[in-house]
Amino acid sequence: MRLLHTSDWHLGQHFMGKTRQAEHGAFCAWLVEQVRAHEVDALVIAGDVFDTGAPPSYAREQYNRFVVELSATGCALVVLGGNHDSVAMLGESKTLLAQLGTRVIPGVCADPAEQLVVLGRRDGRPGAILCGIPFIRPRDVLLSQAGQSAVDKQQSLQQAIARHYQALYALAEAKRDELGGTLPIIATGHLTTVGASASESVREIYVGSLEAFPTSAFPPAAYIALGHIHRPQKVGGLEHVRYCGSPIPLSFDEARQQKEVLLVELGDGDLRQVTALAVPRFQPLLSVAGSLGELQLAIAEAAAQGSRELPVWLEVRVRGDDYLSDLQQRIAALCEGLPVEVLRIRRERGTASAALNAMARETLDELSAEEVFAQRLQLEQLDGAAAERLQGLYREVLEAVQSELD
Repeated sequence: MRLLHTSDWHLGQHFMGKTRQAEHGAFCAWLVEQVRAHEVDALVIAGDVFDTGAPPSYAREQYNRFVVELSATGCALVVLGGNHDSVAMLGESKTLLAQLGTRVIPGVCADPAEQLVVLGRRDGRPGAILCGIPFIRPRDVLLSQAGQSAVDKQQSLQQAIARHYQALYALAEAKRDELGGTLPIIATGHLTTVGASASESVREIYVGSLEAFPTSAFPPAAYIALGHIHRPQKVGGLEHVRYCGSPIPLSFDEARQQKEVLLVELGDGDLRQVTALAVPRFQPLLSVAGSLGELQLAIAEAAAQGSRELPVWLEVRVRGDDYLSDLQQRIAALCEGLPVEVLRIRRERGTASAALNAMARETLDELSAEEVFAQRLQLEQLDGAAAERLQGLYREVLEAVQSELD
């Protein structure tokens, strides 16, 4: 059985005022080609199909077009909801898309059996059993208890998520016995795990309720397909617990990452091989840094990766302590006539401390709502208990607002 593991598409995303529509369209076309070339039996999107709960119409159209094109290849599709996806919006078309071989699991189901999927091979025989676990919101698995601290709530949530995995895995084992006892069991997830290495864009784009889920709490599945972290990686060095990462860079600090999707080969009850398929770069994106003198060469080198038809999207980080009122004009002069488009200019003070330097580079579009609140709290003279209580109350407000939006 061959499975293709993808996640975090973020259809409809705008980046520094730029649409990603062309990149996503090219990626979808490339992905369908990979399915055909490798004779993939099933494709999994492990959360965050869309960038927002109310994506633009063109993003929905891209999603629907991909489902139709993939259906023509004979490959099954499983779509899991992420923390950026609206449960209601993603679920509204699941009955219709089921007619095209697509299984949509937008959120935790009242009946866990509805999250169990028997994945078939192209010849019609069962190939694997999937525990389809989307992003888990606290209200899906927990009842609110008065007087709990933020730490207690995190621990309760971890335990509740672990119970959900174990319950679904037990159902999968029963289903495997029913079907002959040799099928591999795989699972999904959209969360942060202990040992995962995130990038700035995860902080920038993702707001999760769980800080880190222990890898040891996962059931003994043959493969665990994770989403939520952009950087492709094995978790804790484990071959079978993987983040595939996002298919396109979602922030400048991901500009030099090689994006990929994972081709997973499964045998009788076991994982045989995982192969990374490198995703082409459909839009040149780079970050350069240096003094004004150094930037002239750095920008020229970056421009070599672009063309008049497809200029490089550029972040310029200027190092030095001198205040330059005409900085934008100077950067524009360095870029004149080159196939580059500067989307952001940052100043980096050479002698400032690391902490002040990081704060100087942060803008609101890079911070989650919780991080903005946490930085505001640091300006108050509060003891640890009071600050923790306010942080917990603020998190509850955020969850209530998100619940209304969903």
